Amino acid sequence: MVEKFIMAGDTAVHICDSKKGDHCLVLLHGYLESLLVWDDFVPYLYKQVRVVTLDLPGHGISTVNGPVHTMDYLADVVKGTLDALGIERCTLVGHSMGGYVALAFCEKYPERLDGIVLLSSTPNADSEEKKENRLREIKLVEAGRKEALAHVAPQTGFARQNRERLQDYIDDLVAQVAITEDEGIVALLRGMIERPDRNEMLRRSPVRQLFIFGKHDEYIPCEVAEALAATHPQAQVVWLENSGHMGFIEEPEATAEALLRFVRKEE
Repeated sequence: MVEKFIMAGDTAVHICDSKKGDHCLVLLHGYLESLLVWDDFVPYLYKQVRVVTLDLPGHGISTVNGPVHTMDYLADVVKGTLDALGIERCTLVGHSMGGYVALAFCEKYPERLDGIVLLSSTPNADSEEKKENRLREIKLVEAGRKEALAHVAPQTGFARQNRERLQDYIDDLVAQVAITEDEGIVALLRGMIERPDRNEMLRRSPVRQLFIFGKHDEYIPCEVAEALAATHPQAQVVWLENSGHMGFIEEPEATAEALLRFVRKEE
């Protein structure tokens, strides 16, 4: 993997690129994560496809660009990244918040996609309750108390039965929160609050689609995931039997197999 900074329009973006492969997978991380979250997962993929990871602006060591990072702005940054790397088409894999970015990209630039994968993510807009929760998180961060997020979010992402086994990953995610800029966290929270519902866009889209859900996800409970699968018959669906929200860490082999089958157009 080649690590470097590139300019995506006027935004400096930190990326890693395996550079080789006939097909390209672009992996978009979730909220309070960075491209580092993919480090142990990429080796399951890069011998068979080109893999690109990046720090979405506001997280990792990419720049913060204003008080609100809308999903559309982040989609433009992803497009600028592809342009800078000379990548005409790719399959976008969006984990959690990264899925919201992938959906915005799918709406704006469908001609650049071979497929879109929502990995523990949904096309739903925030509920009023979820918006209130995000506003509370903004207040915590602005009050200098973002460590409160670190005590909850990383652990909750893993299925209860996996937490002890994967404690080192949880610790790494806690550390990631500590080094994430407060302004970046707030900008992304505001952007997630503002994002629209994209269910109808997805149903109408000609782009191939895959949903990957964890059976023990506390952020996207089974009944929510099942309802999404039922209302999106155009999408392929893969269930990870022993995962929560972090399936690419909890069941990396099964997640990688699902992605590679999708890229190869194997049903």
